[in-house]
Amino acid sequence: MEKPRLSFWQIWNMSFGFMGIQFGFGLQNANVSRIFETLGASIDQIPILWIAAPLTGLLVQPIIGYFSDRTWTPLGRRRPYFLFGAIASSLALVVMPYSPYLWVAAGMLWILDASINVSMEPFRALVADNLPSDQRTEGFAVQTFFIGVGSVIASAMPYVLSNVFNVANTAPVGEVPPSVKISFICGAVVFLGSILWTVYRTKEYSPKELAVFNGEDILDVKMASEPEEKASMKEILTDLRAMPKTMMQLALVQFFSWFALFAMWIYTTSAVTSQIFGATDSSSALYNKGADWVGLCFAAYNGISALAAFALPWLARRTSRKFVHSLSLIIGGISLATVSLVESPNMLMLNMVGIGLAWASILCMPYAILAGALPAKKMGFYMGVFNFFIVLPQILAAGILGFFTRWAFNGDTMMAIVLGGASMVFAGMLVVFVKDEDEPNKIPSATQRSSTLKSQATTA
Repeated sequence: MEKPRLSFWQIWNMSFGFMGIQFGFGLQNANVSRIFETLGASIDQIPILWIAAPLTGLLVQPIIGYFSDRTWTPLGRRRPYFLFGAIASSLALVVMPYSPYLWVAAGMLWILDASINVSMEPFRALVADNLPSDQRTEGFAVQTFFIGVGSVIASAMPYVLSNVFNVANTAPVGEVPPSVKISFICGAVVFLGSILWTVYRTKEYSPKELAVFNGEDILDVKMASEPEEKASMKEILTDLRAMPKTMMQLALVQFFSWFALFAMWIYTTSAVTSQIFGATDSSSALYNKGADWVGLCFAAYNGISALAAFALPWLARRTSRKFVHSLSLIIGGISLATVSLVESPNMLMLNMVGIGLAWASILCMPYAILAGALPAKKMGFYMGVFNFFIVLPQILAAGILGFFTRWAFNGDTMMAIVLGGASMVFAGMLVVFVKDEDEPNKIPSATQRSSTLKSQATTA
């Protein structure tokens, strides 16, 4: 028995909470380097301070995935984690821009990123839980749309507050500007509100229902309604060794994709403000104008990703998910590397188009490909483990980019952006070697399979 197809609005409600999650991430990605510099961090210190984000993801997501697979409460399996993460993230968003010292801001980043990861990991598993195979690409695409919308608003908010509502975007030395503080408070409200919407508007299948959908026998269905025994560390290690081949192939693609993204998030503010705006003093009006423009650029690429989210499933149906992902990464990598050739702030928007296309594909295609290769009972665990291959390149980037920037690039942060672009192009090339075991274009739908069986029965 297959899972019933969900309506567009059911998928919409199920994915709406991702807008709040990405609102938090958008504020973090566009403003944390700015906050660190304002509080006295040097250029080569910033990657190490950023290491909090990937380390918390490395620890939190597999653990949350493992336990959410084994959770069943009146609120469901995944939704309790959404809610707890949203509450903690909202509190961290409020506190972070008011940090009086650099070490406090760094600590808030640890808390914020850990809490965001608690909310985010179960969302990936929820799509795989609730949707049949031929709707998963659409489900992850709708998530990508909300990720884009949340990031657009979050990234652009300091610029809009400053240029439309005349909120000050400068502050005394060592103090975060009011436009950034207000943006983080708004982010806390949006984060919690959108998660509450998904929690109360989404249904989850019980363990018994999932067992039926997975074609398990009557005994398995009965056992699925009973509490699961706690698994041992041996079982966890066994599952890690049994990682599907497709997952390992995608791991390399993710590694080089996210190395590129992390280089972009860390260094775009510094590279753009110094090379294009000619400002290095974080308390100056020109630096803060450049930093606001970077936020607007980040909003632009996220806006493009929101629009591309609707086009990618259409293109994937006519070609393949692998083709779409490979092409998107190569275009995005070229766009990122050529930021170094831009001399006018307005011209950066052209680069954001290609980066936005790559970002949309990164958020959608790997998960759509992966979900079909994973056992349903361990969907949350493996989705969490898959995060390793997002986190490890970020840890590597945090560990080596500061060294490269200071000693190999002579302090030129724009060269770190170029390195990121090359890494993304290489990731696009690696997609060719990924096996998509659940490619909808190659696997007949339930209706087609039913017709084939009827035809065979008639022939017989």
